[in-house]
Amino acid sequence: MLLFYSDLCFMDKKILYVAICAAVEAGAKIMEVYTDPDADFEIERKADNSPLTVADRKSHEVIAGLLKETPYPVLSEEGKKIPAEERHSWRELWVVDPLDGTKEFIKRNGEFTVNIAWVKDGCPEAGVIYIPVKQELYFADRDMGAWKLCGVSSVEAEGTVDDLMARAQRLPHSEEERESFVIVASRSHLTPETEAYIAEMERMHPKVETVSAGSSLKLCLVAEGRADVYPRFAPTMEWDTAAGDAIVRASGGKVCRAETDTPLLYNKEDLLNPWFVVSRMTEDGCSL
Repeated sequence: MLLFYSDLCFMDKKILYVAICAAVEAGAKIMEVYTDPDADFEIERKADNSPLTVADRKSHEVIAGLLKETPYPVLSEEGKKIPAEERHSWRELWVVDPLDGTKEFIKRNGEFTVNIAWVKDGCPEAGVIYIPVKQELYFADRDMGAWKLCGVSSVEAEGTVDDLMARAQRLPHSEEERESFVIVASRSHLTPETEAYIAEMERMHPKVETVSAGSSLKLCLVAEGRADVYPRFAPTMEWDTAAGDAIVRASGGKVCRAETDTPLLYNKEDLLNPWFVVSRMTEDGCSL
């Protein structure tokens, strides 16, 4: 059983490490299904007609079990029917997507993730994104910054965030020097509004490159510095973005409503996100 202390910094690291353990263990469960040559993914259909697989359920069970060791309730895609009246009393909570990018999972292109965010007073304070196929781990805390660690197939139950940070790269970090203004777009949801946004960027910048990616990988690319902006003019839910939002903010970027340029809020009555734009920040504090 993990213990939580009154020392805020120590408590935050404990909380973050629980989420990291949960994400990596959930990723291992997903890979058991993904690599099974006999698996048909037990595809079902949810109310919104998107596919649901046995991997979703296994991942959710692992995450929910480990997060029970913390003082905070869980808002998850697989448990989204919690009444808003009950959720409004939650000042601090987990926002979880046990398998983000289910369509990418079924396509077997590897572009799916496990997303776990710790939200306080509507703001994503810490986040973890794990890519099971690549064994890549992103984690962030508002005060400690954002980090990426490769080659993570498991984590030690008695380890610490400091252990991981000692081996990780701080974000933003990109080894590639580029002249292009890079826009990352959804692989599955390229809308006319997004195409219009890309056209506007092409008028503003001499050289524009568009990169496609699935799931929350799009936010990770901006956090790393490999992309400058990610416009999202299509529906998303809070669990789709909360972890990536925390990582982008901790890396020095921002995730803001497209219409008002104000930060996204979480644990709202309506869990649907507004349209938003993810961007890096320039040295003068302005978005790119």
